[in-house]
Amino acid sequence: MHDVIHAITNPASEPNRGRLLLAASFASFAVAGAATASTDAIVPTVGATALAVGGVYWLALYAKRVTRRTLAQLSLALWVGFLGIAGLHAVGLEAVAASIPGPTATLVLSLTAITWGTLLTACGSTAFLAAREYGASAGTQVEAETSDYSTR
Repeated sequence: MHDVIHAITNPASEPNRGRLLLAASFASFAVAGAATASTDAIVPTVGATALAVGGVYWLALYAKRVTRRTLAQLSLALWVGFLGIAGLHAVGLEAVAASIPGPTATLVLSLTAITWGTLLTACGSTAFLAAREYGASAGTQVEAETSDYSTR
C-alpha cells in the first residue's frame, strides 16, 4: 500500500490559471483580428482562423471554471467595453490615433486588435453563458422528451 495523499484540484482555487486562460483567449482574438485587418491574403486568414479557434477553446476552458455569475458579469463588462471602443470607430480610428503621441499606423492597428478581441470575447462568453443557462433550465425537459419517445 502506497502512502500517497490525493489532492483534489478545485478550479476555484486556481484563480490565476483562469485569468491566464481568459487573457490568452482575448490575445488570440485580438491578434487574429489584427492579422486580417490590413490584408485579404489567404495565409493570414488561415492563421487568424486557427488563432480564433484556439481563443474559443481557451474561453471555453475559462467558462467551465467560473460561476454563472462571474461569466455573466464578464459578458456584460465586455459588451460595455466593446460599445466604448465602437464609439472610437464612429469618430474614426485615424483621428483618434492622430490625437495620441506615437506612430499612427501602429495605434490604428492596436485599436483594431482591441476591437476584435473585445467583440469576439464578448460574443464567446455570452454564448457560453447562454449554453450554461439553457442546460440548467432545459435539462429535465430534454430527459422527459427522450423518455416519451422511447416508450413508442
